Amino acid sequence: MRKARKKNLRQLAAWTWSWVATMAIATFGPEYIWDDHTVLTVFAVAVNFANGILMIIANRNLFNDFDELERKIHLESMALTLGLAVVVGLSYSLLDNTNLINHDAEIGNLVLFIGVMYSICITVNTRRYT
Repeated sequence: MRKARKKNLRQLAAWTWSWVATMAIATFGPEYIWDDHTVLTVFAVAVNFANGILMIIANRNLFNDFDELERKIHLESMALTLGLAVVVGLSYSLLDNTNLINHDAEIGNLVLFIGVMYSICITVNTRRYT
């Protein structure tokens, strides 16, 4: 593996874990750390948002280091995942709005679905093209 690829992977991992950590702080901080202090909550959400943007940039840098085949695999996987996320997400929301499910539609469930689908699509497309 080339040095640039390793560097991009390390940076993506660092920004991803930083984003996860700031998400946890922004989620649980108001209740467990600073007792719903609005300014601290807004600051935590802003820091999380900034970390998310930096994570996206790191992901883009990694993708720019991919060869044509890797880009094709990821582009197709992302396209399928996006389509599935929209269709499944809106259907899930509709099930909640029409009270056909006994619980509230939670975004976390959709995020989990997206992650699983992207992983499956990457695996299938990698086997298909290599």
